[in-house]
Amino acid sequence: MPPRHLDAPVPQAEEVRVMQKRVACDGGGGALGHPLVYMEMGEDDFVECTYCDRRFVLVADAQDDSHYLDPAARPPEAH
Repeated sequence: MPPRHLDAPVPQAEEVRVMQKRVACDGGGGALGHPLVYMEMGEDDFVECTYCDRRFVLVADAQDDSHYLDPAARPPEAH
């Protein structure tokens, strides 16, 4: 990979808006994905995946953590 120039913009990680403090990430799946990991925001309103730097941000209308929603889930692929 060629070196990045100092004045070049730094690429921003993907931001995923979620409704719960407990999230899961698989890097988007497929060949570019990573193992499925689960993360907890704790007292913060965001958490970043240590594999892919995807940032999960809690939205204002957050849900109770007893209802698990998987932000890594995607619609089924057409075969």
